[in-house]
Amino acid sequence: MSKIGFIGLGIMGRPMAGHLLDAGHSLVTVKRGTLDATLAEKGMQEAPTPKAVAEASDIIITMVPDTPDVESVLFGEDGVIEGLKPGTLVIDMSSIAPMQTQDFAKRITDAGGEFVDAPVSGGEGGAINAALTIMVGATDKGFESAKPLLDVVGKTITHIGGHGDGQTCKVANQIVVALTIVAVAEGLLFASKAGADVAKVRESLLGGLAQSKILEVHGERMINRTFDPGFRVRLHQKDLNLALEGARSLNLSLPGTANAQQLFQACVANGGSDWDHAGILRALEKLANHEVGQ
Repeated sequence: MSKIGFIGLGIMGRPMAGHLLDAGHSLVTVKRGTLDATLAEKGMQEAPTPKAVAEASDIIITMVPDTPDVESVLFGEDGVIEGLKPGTLVIDMSSIAPMQTQDFAKRITDAGGEFVDAPVSGGEGGAINAALTIMVGATDKGFESAKPLLDVVGKTITHIGGHGDGQTCKVANQIVVALTIVAVAEGLLFASKAGADVAKVRESLLGGLAQSKILEVHGERMINRTFDPGFRVRLHQKDLNLALEGARSLNLSLPGTANAQQLFQACVANGGSDWDHAGILRALEKLANHEVGQ
């Protein structure tokens, strides 16, 4: 069993850490307020800094919100790199910029570690059920070292390619998810405004070509108006910003992505930065002056 430093106990990191503890691994995290009682009962320890976490661990897993957060944890004052032992496996499961990921990988490698980018998809439900899809960018050696741990928290684990390729795949995933959420929201809004029973419309669509996990899960959220996260609007907006920044560098036009990003911005402008991303429906409802189910 491994000694793992797990940094980032948010909506998804918390259940992921729990699965690793249940599998018999020893975990230590950075002290931030009161440790979740369930994790404490399972034996998770705390250390004062990322450096101290690295000194106590053979493997580091980070699961934090954004690129600057990963950089701070790994390379900031009292960061992981200051306590990194030779041969330490560093697995970043956050969703961050692919180009910066390549730089982080080089810096960890130069310091004697092995870097793996392994962003995830599946949301809170996937994390709770250990059913995440994990997209991996790593050397063959890094992937082989990380896979037994990834198997504990995920269901579909794919070695996409070298450093940064996991993050590139995750950006592509977030484009597809965002545009599908918009499509589901527009379809249900149209049906509702036209006077149809949206629950029956969704039921019918689930049996045809329009069927998708988004329609199944987020379509139900929209109809029931349950917008507690899941996956927060502000985090999906961040991911689409990564997509659009990457598109500019590639001289690539992504008009649907830009439109979805603006709808997320409308959610934020109306106090919805912490809504579940299915809450994009609310931005469309504002434009229509109609709520689904009215």
